[in-house]
Amino acid sequence: MSNELLFGLYIFVLAGFLGHYVIEKVPPLLHTPLMAGTNAISGISLVGSLVAAGKGWGWTATILGCIAVTCATINTVGGFLITDRMLRMFKKKTPARSDKK
Repeated sequence: MSNELLFGLYIFVLAGFLGHYVIEKVPPLLHTPLMAGTNAISGISLVGSLVAAGKGWGWTATILGCIAVTCATINTVGGFLITDRMLRMFKKKTPARSDKK
């Protein structure tokens, strides 16, 4: 295993642990703004995966890039759907108007 691959794997594992501990400490009131931020990051990873899939670095990079595009798209769309659902929970419900006179 090359040193560059080992270093990248090390950074990936540390980022996973750091992300877990940061998210674990967030109060429920801040989940919607945090979700919006992670949606932006997912959008950036979507652009990177599109570059990896379409750059022409070989079949392996293209296949892995297509898998990354699929995962990043699901993550981004799902994140926006969850954020929209959470924001709808905070909207005031208007009572039905009666037109009786």
